[in-house]
Amino acid sequence: MSKTEIDRVTAEFFGAFDNRGGRTADLERLRRLVLPGGVIVMTGPDFTVYSVDEFIEPRRRLLTEGRLVEFTEWETSERTEIAGDIASRFGEYRKSGILDGEPIEGGGTKTIQFVRTADGWRIAAFSWYDRPAA
Repeated sequence: MSKTEIDRVTAEFFGAFDNRGGRTADLERLRRLVLPGGVIVMTGPDFTVYSVDEFIEPRRRLLTEGRLVEFTEWETSERTEIAGDIASRFGEYRKSGILDGEPIEGGGTKTIQFVRTADGWRIAAFSWYDRPAA
């Protein structure tokens, strides 16, 4: 059952950014999925470490003020290891949308660390690496 629950949390996480078809991205759901002290890391040349609030706010503006529309990202493969009340997921993902009127596509790798709480599995940390555009 743990793997099924982790799959559900992961799908909810990716779905939080979806604004296709005029729907509003539900970034507030990240406050439920990620522990309040969760650590979020973007790797690469713009290496940044975020708190949950620091991560949400710029994405809220990007996804709700019309710059990035028809955006979605989805997991294409994953490997999940569970040991008691901790789990680690390593997965590939793709993303697409329209940024400032121009189509964008990309992908990369995310790693997500989970812990089982009294309320179920939650994200303790996640990091991602976007592959450079070809």
